[in-house]
Amino acid sequence: MAAASLAFPTNRQLSSAMLWAARVVAVLAGSSLLWVSAKVQVPLFPVPITMQTYVVLTLGALLGWRLGGATILAYLAEGALGLPVFAGTPANGLGLIYMAGPTGGYLAGYVAAVLVVGALAERGWTRTLYGTAATMLIGEVAILGLGSGWLVALLGWDKALAFGVGPFLYGDALKIVLAAGSVYAVGQLGAQRLAHRTPRG
Repeated sequence: MAAASLAFPTNRQLSSAMLWAARVVAVLAGSSLLWVSAKVQVPLFPVPITMQTYVVLTLGALLGWRLGGATILAYLAEGALGLPVFAGTPANGLGLIYMAGPTGGYLAGYVAAVLVVGALAERGWTRTLYGTAATMLIGEVAILGLGSGWLVALLGWDKALAFGVGPFLYGDALKIVLAAGSVYAVGQLGAQRLAHRTPRG
């Protein structure tokens, strides 16, 4: 009996292995989605935008702060190793050299945003549309705060605001709305499916 228990995994071991496998898949899928979103530019006034902020906020709300944080860290690790995962790569450099440039603060902001958004989502902030919108706004403030702060250190206040904040406010507002709508819709769909599966009477 002892030999058999060693040879064959228990149901708990299988469940744990499947859970870890699902988490690894989620991290890899999320980091790949971030890669794609960095390369897709949407023509918008006054400057084109990528969809990275939208993906970061959405991942934080849907995956939670732990798994969402692991996904962002995996994405940054891919970039640090020299893979062209960021919006300006490889044209503007690769690896740690690129990450230490003007966009470095925004990359750090992604980590802060996904942790904050994920933590708020786990506390129930995304159960209502208004709460979801507030959660996305807080995450966006974290990104803009660290991003603009790093730009101020590199370029000074005037250039940081003129080139790193002002032109992107309209696009960021649009992405907040899209992220809030997406997350709330997914939550409502999940709640409806759960209600249909719950036995009655």
